[in-house]
Amino acid sequence: MAPSTPQVITCKAAVAWGAGEPLVMEEVEVSPPQPMEIRIKVVSTSLCRSDLSAWESHAIFPRIFGHEASGIVESVGLGVTEFKEGDHVLTVFIGECMTCRQCTSGKSNICQVLGLERRGLMHSDQKTRFSVKGKPVYHYCAVSSFSEYTVIHSGCAVKVSPHAPLEKICLLSCGVAAGLGAAWNVADVSKGSTVVIFGLGTVGLSVAQASKLRGASRIIGVDNNPQKCENAKAFGVTEVIDPNSCEEPVAQVIKRITDGGADFSFECVGDTDMITTALQSCCDGWGLTVTLGVPKTKPEMSAHYGLLLMGRTLKGSLFGGWKPKSDLPSLVEKYVKKEIQIDDYITHNLPFDDINKAFNLMKEGKCLRCVIHMPR
Repeated sequence: MAPSTPQVITCKAAVAWGAGEPLVMEEVEVSPPQPMEIRIKVVSTSLCRSDLSAWESHAIFPRIFGHEASGIVESVGLGVTEFKEGDHVLTVFIGECMTCRQCTSGKSNICQVLGLERRGLMHSDQKTRFSVKGKPVYHYCAVSSFSEYTVIHSGCAVKVSPHAPLEKICLLSCGVAAGLGAAWNVADVSKGSTVVIFGLGTVGLSVAQASKLRGASRIIGVDNNPQKCENAKAFGVTEVIDPNSCEEPVAQVIKRITDGGADFSFECVGDTDMITTALQSCCDGWGLTVTLGVPKTKPEMSAHYGLLLMGRTLKGSLFGGWKPKSDLPSLVEKYVKKEIQIDDYITHNLPFDDINKAFNLMKEGKCLRCVIHMPR
């Protein structure tokens, strides 16, 4: 018997109608997957800082946010051979087409075909797959996981082992993977090195975990939230600095206590002034600064040319340099084998109906990751 043609699904989604306004549970229509797309039933999704930043900004509305998610394939569009109904998947906000110049270079994970989607539309036809009462609702990062069902390009999904717990590994579809990869792939943190991390949220603490696993001798965390500083040591941070309690600029403090600056510094806040501070905090000669944060305001950065002239390097990191399809299954495997930790980043588990509570917790700095569980 031939497989039936997928039809429109009506389900619940948390729709953002305006900047900073509470999300509203709406009945949305989700279109069938088009060629090379899949429709998934979202199982678990976690709130990432970039969801919060985009929701607070004057971006495109109405919109369904969410991009850090796991789910099960419900149906596939024409031409999809990699996935079938029932497969377990992680969603990813940058895809991997496997054929473009970037994908085939062996040097990059910035796919030219399925790169960061900023217009709230599908990569394939620049249309949306969501509507409420006939009115289009825009996507976020080509994922939109704050919906019971969503449609994504098959290049923006990664098939994972059915034995891995979807309610945990959803964190690998953005934050935890981004931090691990920044330390391992982008910086290549070395044994015995000194590392400083600005921002002790999920991404910063994932950099800490990765640096500890690499054998860094000192991992200095910088954050002005005392609660985050207190929790950081469980992830490998050896000492913490609260900039508010320093009598001199924090870069000077770091240079003083590290005999001239750290080997590696990571900016995980999303603040371009902090990039400059991170660059000032690493040592002459070989100091490497990696920036991972996405700034909400002031996208331009400035730094004295002498910092670079003296041998420092500044690098950017998107998704930790991981190629999603090629690399994420091995990270999931590392978690299953208990070689990396994920569970401790999950500070709250909430039902889908409480999604606004997750936004409030993150705004107040009271959580690392809130995992939102969809109705079964």
